[in-house]
Formats: sequence, C-alpha cells, structure tokens
Amino acid sequence: MRKKTLLRIFLACVVLGAAAAVLLIVQFKGSAVGQESELFVSSRASYETLTDSLMLRIRHHAAFRAYARRLDLAGSFKAGHYVLRPGMNVIEVVRMLKLGMQTPVQVTIQNVRTPAQLARRLAWQLDADSASFAAVLTSPEVAAEAGFDSVTLFSMFIPDTYEFYWTVAPEEFVRRMKREYDRFWTPERDAKRRRSGLSRLEVMTLASIVYEETRKTDEMPRIAGVYVNRLRRGIPLQADPTVKYAMQDFGLRRILYKHLKYPSPYNTYLNKGLPPSPICMPGKNAIEAVLDFEEHDYIFFCARPTFDGYHNFARTLSEHNRNARAYSAELNRRKIK
Repeated sequence: MRKKTLLRIFLACVVLGAAAAVLLIVQFKGSAVGQESELFVSSRASYETLTDSLMLRIRHHAAFRAYARRLDLAGSFKAGHYVLRPGMNVIEVVRMLKLGMQTPVQVTIQNVRTPAQLARRLAWQLDADSASFAAVLTSPEVAAEAGFDSVTLFSMFIPDTYEFYWTVAPEEFVRRMKREYDRFWTPERDAKRRRSGLSRLEVMTLASIVYEETRKTDEMPRIAGVYVNRLRRGIPLQADPTVKYAMQDFGLRRILYKHLKYPSPYNTYLNKGLPPSPICMPGKNAIEAVLDFEEHDYIFFCARPTFDGYHNFARTLSEHNRNARAYSAELNRRKIK
C-alpha cells in the first residue's frame, strides 16, 4: 500500500512537472503580444517606468520578468521607439529592448517662424527635450560645422517629413538636415537661383517673406517678382511680415504707421535689402516660386479688399495708393484693428 501511495505521488509530481514545463514553454515562446502597439522608452526613463508601460501591452508577465532578469534587462535596456507586433513572444520582446531594435518615426517640420518654435516642434516628435534642441539650433559650433552661423542656420531646414530614430541626438539631427539641404540644392535649382542673382541664403530668406505674404501657390511667383524688382532697383522691400517678425508679434492683423518705425535689422521699411535670415520656414512652394519668379514690371502689391487671399499689383505709387485705400477702407468697415 505504501509503495502504491509513493508511486501515485511520484506520478503526480511528474505530471505536475510536465504541466509546469509545458506552461513555461508556452509562457516563453507563445504569443505575448495580442495587438500591435507602440512603446516609447525615453532616455530619461527608469526600468520601472519601462515595465509599467510594457505590462499593459503584453501577456506572460512572470515569464517576461524571469527572462529579463536572466539578460539583465534592467541594466541594459535601450531607449527608443518600439513596435510590439502581434505574435511576438517574451524572448523577442526582451531581446528587442536589450539590443535597441527600434522602429524609425516620421518627423514633420513646417510652419515655424523661429528656432525656438522649431525646437518645440522637434521635442514633440523626438526624445530630446526642447532645451536640448534649442541649444544646438543656436550653437555657433554646430552652425559652423554645417557651414552657417548661429543666425543663418535656420535657413538650412527644408520643410518636409523625414524618417528618424526617435532617440536621435540633436547634433546628429542637424547633420542629417544638412545632408537633406545639400540634396535639395540640385544643379537645376542652383541654375535657376543664378537667374535671380541671389545666394541660397537669400533665396530662403526671400521665400520666407513670400510665404508669409500669401498661401496662394499660383500667386507666389508674381509676388517674388515684385521683390526681385525692388532688390534690383535698390528700393526697400517694405514687407509687412518682416515688421511682425521684428516685433515678434505674429498676431498683428493690421500694420500701422507706428509699427513701421520699430528698430530692427529685420524691419524692411527701415533697412534696404533682405533681412539677415528667414522670417519663417518657407514651404517648398515658396522656395520654388522664388527660383521661378515671374518677370514683370510691378513694384507694389496690396491685399484685395475682397479678402480672397489674392493681391492687386501696381507699377506706380499712385496706382498702389488707390489699391491701399480700398483695402484700408474694407479693414475699417470690418473693424479690424
């Protein structure tokens, strides 16, 4: 009887052990991820923060912790953007985090006016904070490496959507954007640029003014032509958007006479020629418009009183003044101050 009891106990232990082994295999090699999700692990995150976020996305928590201890994941996990795909097991998840097998992210840069705004926009999309990006975007050393100075470096950024690793360092981000800038300036574009007599920096600066003047792509080459005419004749550009930039007041809806006296190298009412650097990051449509500027003899333009986004163009001051009075009257009628 005693032998039978011991045999039963032994067999039960074998069965339980086998069941445990099967369960362990399932836990380690079975699917731990049910649905696809993204996991962002910051370079400033602790291991506890990582596991708290990860546990919400996977099954087999005990197996994960066991395998993570075996590979010392707590002391070796890599920051990054990870995609957890359905069917991944615990082993694959742990190794992905340990080896830093991250998935790139799409980074879009556009519609910013200053390096500080660009720094904030990048910090929303990448791991580094805005202070780190701002320090690099205004660094004389970083700018010199790219062939610019700390004021003109902003002109290097071409608006578009780019693929980056989420943990890219701000310095490496700038180096990559320099490569994109060099790629943008093809021999064909440089040939067009020489028609205007402008440098690359001047093209970007003029494009930024054109972009702030209108969002109508079909009208941009004509506006660019007005400014090229003024530059060639030595006439101040007198571009209202440069006054807003000089004052750093982008909410101004109406430029008044008192605003035109604001002292700044960016105020093109007080200074001849182009400002020292772009007043915004111009869209590619505005850059192409400057390269393909329209040849004409207009030297003035004014927004239409119909407020349709287009402008009236003039060759003489008297004609321009009539256009300006009509627009001003409509501003008054709409009580826009």
